[in-house]
Amino acid sequence: MVTGRADAPESAPAGRRFDWGQPFVYLVALVVAAVAIGPVLYVFIGGFRTTGDLNANPAGLPDPWVLENWVTVLGSPRFWGNVFASTVLAVATTVGVVIAGLMAAFVIARYDFRGRQGLYTLFAAGLMFPITVAALPLTLLLRTLGLHGTYLGVIIPGIAFALPTTIIILVPFLRAIPDELEEAAFIDGASRIGFFWRILLPLSKPGLITVGILAFVGSWNSYLLPLLVISTGSLPQELWPLPLGVTQFSSQYSQDTGAVLAYTSLAMIPALVFFLLAEKRIVGGLTGAVKG
Repeated sequence: MVTGRADAPESAPAGRRFDWGQPFVYLVALVVAAVAIGPVLYVFIGGFRTTGDLNANPAGLPDPWVLENWVTVLGSPRFWGNVFASTVLAVATTVGVVIAGLMAAFVIARYDFRGRQGLYTLFAAGLMFPITVAALPLTLLLRTLGLHGTYLGVIIPGIAFALPTTIIILVPFLRAIPDELEEAAFIDGASRIGFFWRILLPLSKPGLITVGILAFVGSWNSYLLPLLVISTGSLPQELWPLPLGVTQFSSQYSQDTGAVLAYTSLAMIPALVFFLLAEKRIVGGLTGAVKG
């Protein structure tokens, strides 16, 4: 009797062939990782060096290791004011993105109406709409509404610019929930709102966590939007978000390179830690969106 294994070509003995593709992939991955991580490590390590040491040997290691730069930054009221501003903006933007994105995605995914696909395509097209294009009209609109120079002037546009990514991720999640669950819920007497709160919301938790993390990190690292809205307003520099605070600190203390690097490191650490801790949830959420 002929089996499928008899027709298969004989595999080469182990050790006879060398797969050149794998080492090349690893080499490319190492180069990309070095390019991405190298500058971050340089900034972080540079915070432990004196300005004289940096000027004498920019590429060297700290000699000696000093904590004065970090103590100076952590003892600055401006730094903690910048942290407070970034936290307020990031948390408010994240909450707004999750709530608005979930409601919009729920309608697109679970309701059948004319123009639904066109609406989804419109949000997808929003991924290709950069904030630089909207800089001038956005500034004029915020001035007209009296929101220029305020936190709301950053939060509301931040939510709007984050919605396309949020909806693109959430819609497949909500569509993947079987219709039989919804029908069973209606038979048990649940309304659409009850189905939304009791069944759909818990099942879409991975997607919500993913979009929430992306929105938080994006808002924390946002520079251009606060620059357009806050830096030209009346808010004191102590209440500017961290990206603007880093720029201002670098301008005022340009001669103290070590302190500038320490300030930059401290500004990056919260977002890096938050992202690394939630990495698996992000990957799981994006995987679920692709499957949906």
